[in-house]
Amino acid sequence: MNEPSVQFHAVPMTADQAAEICSWSYQAPYNIYGWLPWEQMKGLGVEFGDPVIREQQYISILDEKGQMWGFAQLFPMVGVTRIGLGMRPDWCGRGMGKYFVEAIVHEARLRRPEDEIDLEVLTWNERAIRTYLRAGFHITDTYERMTPTGNSLFHCMVYEK
Repeated sequence: MNEPSVQFHAVPMTADQAAEICSWSYQAPYNIYGWLPWEQMKGLGVEFGDPVIREQQYISILDEKGQMWGFAQLFPMVGVTRIGLGMRPDWCGRGMGKYFVEAIVHEARLRRPEDEIDLEVLTWNERAIRTYLRAGFHITDTYERMTPTGNSLFHCMVYEK
């Protein structure tokens, strides 16, 4: 088994990291994963723009040099930690996704070891689905739910390793 060329670890997300994430720009069709401008996120108090939610649920994923590769939300539900995640767009497609996701799963296990871990992914996002499968997730359900652009099909994927 090949070792990753980068060692990832999770840290609590800072306001500076949150602001950086808001500046990321993804190419279509992944541009739907972009965030509002940082000042707007803070003003509305949404997601990591709310300091309490950021502290309780959001982590940044750094490499051994302290560079941020992405982030995750570890959303607590009854008996389940639901992961939402994003990788810095210019570092997508470099073959590090499996290790990135494994670092997130590791942190979720540390926080709530008894929980099932799952995530939702748009069914058209084959690149992400392949990464999640390699990291130990499998598809358990497919359903429609509302997004900012209307109803879309999602897979629910559960971690099983």
